[in-house]
Amino acid sequence: MDDNQDTIDLARQTRDSVSALARRMRQERPAHGLGLTSASVLSRLDRAGALSPKELAAREGVQPQSLTRQLSALEERGLITRRPHDRDGRQVLMEITDAGRHLVETDRQSRDVWLAQAIATRLTTVEREVLCAANKLLDLLSET
Repeated sequence: MDDNQDTIDLARQTRDSVSALARRMRQERPAHGLGLTSASVLSRLDRAGALSPKELAAREGVQPQSLTRQLSALEERGLITRRPHDRDGRQVLMEITDAGRHLVETDRQSRDVWLAQAIATRLTTVEREVLCAANKLLDLLSET
């Protein structure tokens, strides 16, 4: 087999493995009633701070119109608020509330506990070291 085919096979295997882990991590989410898009938006606001709907849509890779329903639902649940933009009075900023932060933290903690237990019970010390190195490589790949 040539190097190009080996690289394609490695890419496919990596994609499949990352996708399977992502699916499994979604299964570990607490039952908070948020869809994937709403959970992603809430998490993004937690990490990035207040953003305009346009900025938020750009970072999520969607059209601003497609976020309208999610933003309204998150606001109705008290998980985000709207406030005037600091410099442009025509715009608003979406900001996560304390309740939203609590939901995000609970969600992350639940999945972290599951993953830590899986790592501790299923991987050897050497495999954990390999996983640490693989995490650095996945981070590097995600930057491209």
